[in-house]
Amino acid sequence: MTVGVPVERIETEVNKRLQQTARRAKVPGFRPGKVPMSVIRQRYEDAARQEALGDLIQSTFYEAVVEQKLNPAGAPAVEPKSFEKGKDLEYVATFEVFPEFQVAGFDSIAIERLQADVADADVDNMLEILRKQNTRFEAVERAAENGDQLNIDFVGKVDGEVFAGGSAKGTQLVLGSGRMIPGFEDALVGVKAGEERVITPTFPADYQNLDLAGKTAEFSVTVNSISAPQLPELNDDFFALFGVKEGGMEGFRAEVRKNMERELRQAIKSKVKNQVMDGLLAANPIEVPKALISNEVNRLRVQAVQQFGGNLKPEQLPAELFEEQAKRRVVLGLVVAEVVKQSELKPDEARIRTMIEEMASAYQEPEQVVAWYYKNEQQMNEVRSVVLEEQVVDTVLQKANVTDKAVSYEEAVKPVEAPQAA
Repeated sequence: MTVGVPVERIETEVNKRLQQTARRAKVPGFRPGKVPMSVIRQRYEDAARQEALGDLIQSTFYEAVVEQKLNPAGAPAVEPKSFEKGKDLEYVATFEVFPEFQVAGFDSIAIERLQADVADADVDNMLEILRKQNTRFEAVERAAENGDQLNIDFVGKVDGEVFAGGSAKGTQLVLGSGRMIPGFEDALVGVKAGEERVITPTFPADYQNLDLAGKTAEFSVTVNSISAPQLPELNDDFFALFGVKEGGMEGFRAEVRKNMERELRQAIKSKVKNQVMDGLLAANPIEVPKALISNEVNRLRVQAVQQFGGNLKPEQLPAELFEEQAKRRVVLGLVVAEVVKQSELKPDEARIRTMIEEMASAYQEPEQVVAWYYKNEQQMNEVRSVVLEEQVVDTVLQKANVTDKAVSYEEAVKPVEAPQAA
C-alpha cells in the first residue's frame, strides 16, 4: 500500500515539536522559554523531523487501513518512496492481512461420540488403584521378590571403566518397576539384605547415550535393605486422606464415583471437541499470515522454557520445533472466531455458572471457590472462552455426522494416542 503525506502536515508536526522543545530547552546565554526559534530550529530540527515522520507514518498507516477496511496482521515493513525536506512524503507499507473466509463443511465432519457409565466394577478398580498409590513399604527378612523395594548402592562399569551416571548410593528401587535398563531389576530378584551381587545387563541399542548403546555393563550392587509393599486398609483413616470424614465405605465410594463421573464427562467432551476441531481444520484450509504464526511460535517458546526451566532463553529454541503446532493453533483460532461471528454466539451465562460450580465441587468449600471466580475477571474471561468454544462445538454437532458408540469406562477415559511419525 502506497501512502502519501502532504508537506504541510509534516511541517505542522515538526513546528509543534519545536515549540514544545522551546518551552523547556536549556541553551547557554538564554533564559528557559526565551531561546529564539532560529536557535531552536538550528539545534533541534533534525531530531524533531525524525520524530514527526515516525509518528506520521504510524498514524497515516492506521488511517489508510481503516479507510480501505483492511485488517493488518502484524506491523508493516515501511520503505520511503519519496523523502525530501520541503516535499510531500510518500512511502510503501508492506504487510499481511487477516484472511477473509466463510466457515463451511459442517455436514462433512464425522464425529464418533463415546457413551459410557461408571460401573461398580470400575469403582472397585479405582479403589485398588488408590490403595496402590498409597502403598507403604515395611522391612522384611527374606529374599527379594518382584514388587519389593530395595535400598541399594551400585557402581557401573563398561569395558572396565566407571561411566558417568552409572553409580549411586542409597537408591530406592522397586523391582519390576522398569526404572533401570532391561535385565538390571530381574537380576536382583532373590537377593538378601547385606548381599553383594555383580550383574551384567546390556544397554538397549537405542539408548539415549550413544556411547553406551548396545554395550554390556558390569554393575557391582550392594543391597542395604529389602522392604515389602503393604497396601493400606480401606478404613476411616484411609478415607480421610481424600477428605472424606463421614459416611464410611459407602460415603467414600460415592465420592470416588462422583469424581470418576466428572472425569468421564470431561474425557468424552474433550474427545468430541478434538474431532470437531480436526474436522473444522480439514474442511476449511486457509492461508494464514506468517506474522501470526511467528508470534505464536514465540509464545510456545516462552511456554516451553517456563515448563522445563533450565538456563535456556526462548529465542534459543529452534522455531521449527513449534511451527506445526503454532500454525494449527492460529488456523483454529481464526476458524473458531469466524464460527462465533457467523453464528452470532455469545457466552451462555447459565453454562458459565454450571462450569464454575462443577470445577468448585472438587474442593472442600465449593461456595468460596465460586465466589472467588466471580471476583476474578481474568479467571472469568478464561471460563467464558472455554464456554464459547463449547458452544462452537455444539453448533458444529448440530450439522455434523454424529454416531454414538457404547464403550467401557476405561476405554472412554483412555487418552487418545498421538499418531506415530512416519
